[in-house]
Amino acid sequence: MFTAGKPMRRVSGLIAVGCLGLLAACVPQQEEPVANVPVLPSEDTCGAVPLQDLVGQDRGVLSGMRFAQVLRIFEEGQPVTLDLNPERLNIQYSKRGKIQSVTCG
Repeated sequence: MFTAGKPMRRVSGLIAVGCLGLLAACVPQQEEPVANVPVLPSEDTCGAVPLQDLVGQDRGVLSGMRFAQVLRIFEEGQPVTLDLNPERLNIQYSKRGKIQSVTCG
């Protein structure tokens, strides 16, 4: 049994530090953002494969194009819904307006 004083304070301090360490382990880790992965031909459910030549071009080229499928055009870093639609064509462009990826989802 400890008497009040320095030994008890040390033990209390060690317990507090240990509890903080355990609490820190319970904090959920943030997931890394998933990069846009190019669509393989066997997975081309939205017609992205023939449009891969758009990558690197200015997004202005899209204004003269017509798309039959559901389309989502968004800027890098812009929030988008996380619902997966394999038939939707996603076109992502950079802050400078250059098309970065053309994918399904």
